[in-house]
Amino acid sequence: MAVISPPQPDAGPQPQPSPAGQRPRRSGPDPRFAVPGAALTVLAALLLCFAANLTVVGHIEHARAQQTGYDTLRKELALGTAPVGPLDQNGKRVADGAPVAVLHIPGISLREVVFQGTTSGDLTRGPGHLRNTPLPGQPGTSTLLGRQWGYGSPFLHIARLRPGDPITVTTGQGEQHYRVIGVRLPGDPAPAPLAAGQGRLTLVTATGGPYTPHGVVRVDAELLGTAQPAPAVGGTLSAAELPLAGDPSAWLPVLLWLQALLLATVAVCWSFRRWGRWQTWTAGLPVLVALVLALSGSVTELLPNLL
Repeated sequence: MAVISPPQPDAGPQPQPSPAGQRPRRSGPDPRFAVPGAALTVLAALLLCFAANLTVVGHIEHARAQQTGYDTLRKELALGTAPVGPLDQNGKRVADGAPVAVLHIPGISLREVVFQGTTSGDLTRGPGHLRNTPLPGQPGTSTLLGRQWGYGSPFLHIARLRPGDPITVTTGQGEQHYRVIGVRLPGDPAPAPLAAGQGRLTLVTATGGPYTPHGVVRVDAELLGTAQPAPAVGGTLSAAELPLAGDPSAWLPVLLWLQALLLATVAVCWSFRRWGRWQTWTAGLPVLVALVLALSGSVTELLPNLL
């Protein structure tokens, strides 16, 4: 009697052997594109961080600098060691980035710590005092520069001020009171020269659309009351301290951060092939983010200081 075997399930098409001399295809990304892909990813992150430094991150840095600057200046005012001229209590030049005054303009709800220096890096902290002019409250014209949009945009609304609006500046010599006398756009005549013993405050920022400065606007205010004693001021300024100037000295840190970022990118690509995806990103992502933020921050110092 014949035995009938049960039907066997269809196993499907059998795999074809690979031709001699050919390796089977490997699934997953091609390692040849690992470095270009990582480079494009870092470039995209750099552009995003660059935009963030001028907006969100920049505003956070500005707020932190304002708080620390206010704490430092308040302590110096209490001790009587706040700067009252180009030199500090030890006879040394007041360092760039040191807090020198507090500016209060009620008409535009502005209260900002003023720092010494007007380079692009100095103005990331807040308004800056032009070094070759007297401090507010002293005879002569004291000039303060501030950003229009980036890093807290402290001087965004100064063009809205009108004649008669009050301005108060607190320095190491007490509160100095001013009254706005006019707003000057490019091409407008300058105010009349000051008489001996008179004081004036000039606020300077950029004109133009968001992050696209193309000119300078100035607000002039006259000092009310008697001017404070003032040490001699003057001297020359570097090109980076003038309105709408970038800081060429920022090229060195830009190149150094670029080299560090390149080395970190190569290390991440090597780790990706040795460790695996998740281990590499866990260890390398914080390093890459820190380097990209530092690099983008240095790049912003190459841009106009009033931006």
